[in-house]
Amino acid sequence: MICVNPVVRGFYPDPSVCAANGKFYLVNSTFEYFPGLPIFESDDLLHWNQIGHCLTRQSQLDVRGVEASGGIYAPTIRYNNGRFYVVVTNVSNDFGNFYVWTDDIHSGEWSEPIKVQRGGIDPSLLFDGDKTYFVSNGTDDFGEEGISLCEIDIETGKTLSQARCISKGCGGRYLEGPHVYHINDYYYLMAAEGGTEYGHMECMLRSKNIWGPYEMCPFNPILTNRNLGGYHIQGAGHADLVEGPDGQWFMVHLAFRQIGQYLPFHNLGRETFLEPVFWTDDGWIKVGDDGTCRAQWKLENGKCTTLDEPVYPEYHWTLDKNRAVYLRLPIYENYKIDSSSKTVELKGHVDFLGTCGQATFVGMRQEEHVGKIAVTVFVDSLEENQEAGITAYLTEKDFYASYIRKSNGKIFAGTKLVIGGHCVPGKEFPVEGKTVELKIQSDRDNYFLTASAEGKVSESTGQTKFLSSEVACGFTGTILALYANASPDGKTSWTKFVWS
Repeated sequence: MICVNPVVRGFYPDPSVCAANGKFYLVNSTFEYFPGLPIFESDDLLHWNQIGHCLTRQSQLDVRGVEASGGIYAPTIRYNNGRFYVVVTNVSNDFGNFYVWTDDIHSGEWSEPIKVQRGGIDPSLLFDGDKTYFVSNGTDDFGEEGISLCEIDIETGKTLSQARCISKGCGGRYLEGPHVYHINDYYYLMAAEGGTEYGHMECMLRSKNIWGPYEMCPFNPILTNRNLGGYHIQGAGHADLVEGPDGQWFMVHLAFRQIGQYLPFHNLGRETFLEPVFWTDDGWIKVGDDGTCRAQWKLENGKCTTLDEPVYPEYHWTLDKNRAVYLRLPIYENYKIDSSSKTVELKGHVDFLGTCGQATFVGMRQEEHVGKIAVTVFVDSLEENQEAGITAYLTEKDFYASYIRKSNGKIFAGTKLVIGGHCVPGKEFPVEGKTVELKIQSDRDNYFLTASAEGKVSESTGQTKFLSSEVACGFTGTILALYANASPDGKTSWTKFVWS
């Protein structure tokens, strides 16, 4: 078995995994994007196919007005008695912790949210005999901070016991992402510490009583890349365990790929990685080759060996409706997508990219540092003061765009960089014909934006680090997208894009 990490590339953070009916299922956080919580299926934990989303209706997820990195945090997926459950936190609009369920994970329909009246974030479920336990980080019912546990009624979400703090972790800051497992004689508590940045790590504790006390693993952290200075994979942590084929255990976790050996910035977001797990004679686990996350490893005869660094492919943008993302709550009647002809038509909305509204925006996660998005856009239908284009988008205050717009009856094409809410415009040119070529190319250091028509070109170059979590802050990754704005007075029309 050879693994090339990450196994799910681009902005797919906070992975959680379960096994059911001979297959494996994975979910990820989505924050302010819609639909919420992508669901992946795999036969081998290495190759993942997205089969839908958990939150596809406004009644399940309404993130209108939510700023970047608000919304949906850190889900957990579990399978029990023929039913799948995903428990998660919506940190916006005071919605809090809830779960949804389905008896048919391929149907695309999940239940309405069932709320759990417990605070904290990063919730998890443990089905243990005829009991269901709810785990999260935050404050328990006695005012104590840490990892809290309570029993719930899985039919109603009602708490059946007071929440009690069962652990304060292993001493690292930002204790989060807890999961409890009942394996053989022990309850194992696994949690992330150190912050989801360069000090990130995963730690383990155990107890023979679910309520504790919990003892720490003697070789914590069981997973971290915090000491691998200059290595391109950093931030390893926030993990979940699953038993794989033939009794071999594995761990999924998040990490990120920084843009250069000594450039501590990441713009692709936090991604999903995989490690093999080995049980020691005294009932603890060791992860991978040496407790770190490596880009490529080989598992053979029960031993993990680090392999040479892989060569990552170039990314070429194409719109897959099953994996497409929209900003906040989309107005679907503003979108016409025909993947067979590589055509998208968008009707602009008065909310534009620089707001927290319902901008007309459809995109795909950027999966590799080197790649491009290229489209032909038709200009003849633009209304006065309307704009449309393509964007490398991180937040409403941090994005780059190649665009067309109409002003005083004339069409103009151009490029712009929006950094920290401040716009740095490129040179515009008037358009005489009916189409404009828009392109955004990227390497590890820069995005290269162009708008071209009839031999005229507008160009801008924006550094990738300005679309990174280290500079712009937040927990998301870059989305390469098409967008269309209405005029400020609401005039709008359909704009046609053809991607190449």
